[in-house]
Amino acid sequence: MFKHFLNSVLLLVFLISSDRALGQASRSAEADKKNVSLSAQGPYNPSRTLQHDLIHTRLDLRFDWVRQWVHGKAQLRFKPHFYPQNTLDVDAKGFDIKGIFLLDTLKTGETVFDTLNYTYNDRQKIHILLPRTYTRADTFDIQIAYTAKPNERPMGGSAAISQDKGLYFINHDGAEPNKPRQIWTQGETEANSCWFPTIDTPNEKMTQEIYLTVENRYRTLSNGQLISSTLNPDSSRTDYWRQTLPHAPYLAMVAVGEFAYVKDSLPATPERGPLEVSYYVEPAYESSARAIFGRTPEMVEFFEKKFGVPYVWEKYSQIAVRDFVTGAMENTTATVHGETVQMDERQLVDGNSDDVIAHELAHHWFGNLTTAESWANLPLNEAFATYAEYLWREHKEGVYSADMHGLDDLNQYIAEAETKQEPLIRYHYTDREQMFDSHSYAKGGRVLHLLRKTVGDEAFFESLTLYLKRHRFKTAELSDLREAFEEVTGQDLNWFFNQWFLKPGHAVIKVEKEYRQGGVQLTVLQQQDSTRTPIYRLPVKVDIWVKGQKKSYDVVVDKAKQVLNFQVEQRPDLVLFDADHRIVGTVEQEKNKPELVFQFYHTDNYLDKYESITRLEDKSNLIDSTVRHMMMDAMNDKFWRIRQVATGNFAEYDGQEFADVERIVQSKARNDAKSLVRQEAINTLASYADNVNDPLFREALNDTSYAVVSSALDSYLLSKPGDASEIATRFENVPNGEIVTAVANYYASSPDTSRYNWFINKMNTMKPQDLYNFLQVFGKYLIRSGADMQRQAIPMLEVMARTSPAYFVRFGAYQVLGLLQDIEGVKSMRKDIRLSERDPKLKEMYEQFKDF
Repeated sequence: MFKHFLNSVLLLVFLISSDRALGQASRSAEADKKNVSLSAQGPYNPSRTLQHDLIHTRLDLRFDWVRQWVHGKAQLRFKPHFYPQNTLDVDAKGFDIKGIFLLDTLKTGETVFDTLNYTYNDRQKIHILLPRTYTRADTFDIQIAYTAKPNERPMGGSAAISQDKGLYFINHDGAEPNKPRQIWTQGETEANSCWFPTIDTPNEKMTQEIYLTVENRYRTLSNGQLISSTLNPDSSRTDYWRQTLPHAPYLAMVAVGEFAYVKDSLPATPERGPLEVSYYVEPAYESSARAIFGRTPEMVEFFEKKFGVPYVWEKYSQIAVRDFVTGAMENTTATVHGETVQMDERQLVDGNSDDVIAHELAHHWFGNLTTAESWANLPLNEAFATYAEYLWREHKEGVYSADMHGLDDLNQYIAEAETKQEPLIRYHYTDREQMFDSHSYAKGGRVLHLLRKTVGDEAFFESLTLYLKRHRFKTAELSDLREAFEEVTGQDLNWFFNQWFLKPGHAVIKVEKEYRQGGVQLTVLQQQDSTRTPIYRLPVKVDIWVKGQKKSYDVVVDKAKQVLNFQVEQRPDLVLFDADHRIVGTVEQEKNKPELVFQFYHTDNYLDKYESITRLEDKSNLIDSTVRHMMMDAMNDKFWRIRQVATGNFAEYDGQEFADVERIVQSKARNDAKSLVRQEAINTLASYADNVNDPLFREALNDTSYAVVSSALDSYLLSKPGDASEIATRFENVPNGEIVTAVANYYASSPDTSRYNWFINKMNTMKPQDLYNFLQVFGKYLIRSGADMQRQAIPMLEVMARTSPAYFVRFGAYQVLGLLQDIEGVKSMRKDIRLSERDPKLKEMYEQFKDF
């Protein structure tokens, strides 16, 4: 599953209602998975003991849309794992069991069904009495006829995966006119046993066949290949999907709905045959499907080369569904994405979903081909998929983009580490869902990057190849990964794996520098809490510039306090400890203004440039002409993020050379190749609040980027020009949430009660990722509209706060109700909403901000 969760930074965004930040973050779809609350030490959680092996699963499924039931027949093939067995336990949550049979095929070809006795007291596991004792040399088939009722199960879930029903009916009765009817599944961690009987554990592997009987108007998707589609006498259709390669039961999936189907392909290679790559989207996005997903074939070829193992599965499909309960899920050959991945080509100008697409695809090596044997070993799946995002950016966009992404991951983990520090591989937890956090994803990815820097690129990727080949179609634990690296490198790497995978925490480094005649002395202090966190062994690089020339040194820091001495001809221009930024943790190294300016101009590294322009971002530093000119040069840097940050640093600037600064910012607004830089420039110009740039804002209303247009619209309408109403009307029905929110902000500034229905209609059609910010503007509109309109809105807001599938939309509606607490009954309504909420993320937010 994917990362990029709505983390603590985004929570702050929620609370201060920063316009647009939510929508941009939501595009990083797998996002939600990692935003979890504190874990607690719990009992030891080993891999599941296997009494039997599940060899093959065949399912025949029909769906009752009205009652939201699944009628199924499951034929399961087993063998005892090692010891003889005369009973069988099968996971099946909340089923009505119609009958369980032992299947025996006679020489005549006839199949005999012998009824088996069973108990099902807890409605979680079926305990089946077998007719005799079977040994590991035996296989046997059973059939279970059942009805699954996932929607009637007690509501469960976690901060990572908001519900655990396994199978979901979306708009089951067609009552929501703006939402398609769909069925889809979400199995991780152990929710697939809510819709088919299985041994629901990651250390099982099975092949499968699934027959889906649906109305003929619907398209289906499942694992493997579509073998046949048969029209039935009742005008229904049965699709037969078959996967011949084994995978874990949590990776099985089905989806049903009215999807457009767009097919790409990859030619055969010596290692594999031709590969179908396909995309399932809502019909409105059919023409954009290749713009959304079309880099996937290139990703497949890239990962095949990088990992040294071909893509082995029968096909690769991706599907976008409504109301998905997490960000995305890597079901084998059939990844499910949340609807936020669906963007038209104009939206894609501002950013694509390649991170989540690369993440889920990489799981087809790390997670699906070689599977973590227990949830305690989850980073063997998720850390690699997270690091694959870095690898793809490094390949496609360059190392600056990759390092920007890596810094975001590191900061995400550091933020979580303020309240939670656990080993990456952790067997002690109270709930397996606690594993889906910024440790398993973000820290795990950074640790892999550190491992790559430690052993070198060639050894790193050769070790991954050995690991994948050795554990192909099998499960693995941490020691298997370590042994692969040790075999390739010839080194004992216990020290690395113990301190980074099996111990909590991270390095907290302070570097003190002293120049003495002929030498530089660095005192390196490891300041992390050593009662739980180790004193790390850190092979790092130190770069020293003297007379504009750089020398690099490889050193090993392995003490709480360590002194490093380097000979130099004169006082250095700059000294960089951890020069390639490999350390997982924080490095505090004091640098003065000249050093930071020198660093900006002489290092060719995103993280060094970013440090220079962010540590000198305070307006007081811009008084210094050297710093100011550095920042002006940064607005023309080769990398867009440096340009964007530097441009933002001149917001509200009114100092020396203002005219020159403004000219550069205006040029960025009009001409920069990156839309997000143009948007930042418009925001910066708007901060000058002098109306001089109104013509530029009006000109930017024709930009190709929705992000640019939304900022230009906000900025232009803020001054209420004579044609403001005309401009607002021109944009009020544009199919983009950011732009519509900008129009709404204008309408809310001088409310007209006739606009109420416009607000309501927009909320009924808006995507969840846009709705949160729109709700904040709607709240402003209500506050200025009077008590009668406020009362009219309360029932709608209450329904949204209680039932919206997106937790951040529920929170947004709850916030707006908080603006209406003077109306009788609203305070008690909000209290009941808080107490009734089941989502752990939102419960925690309500607890922290219940009076907000």
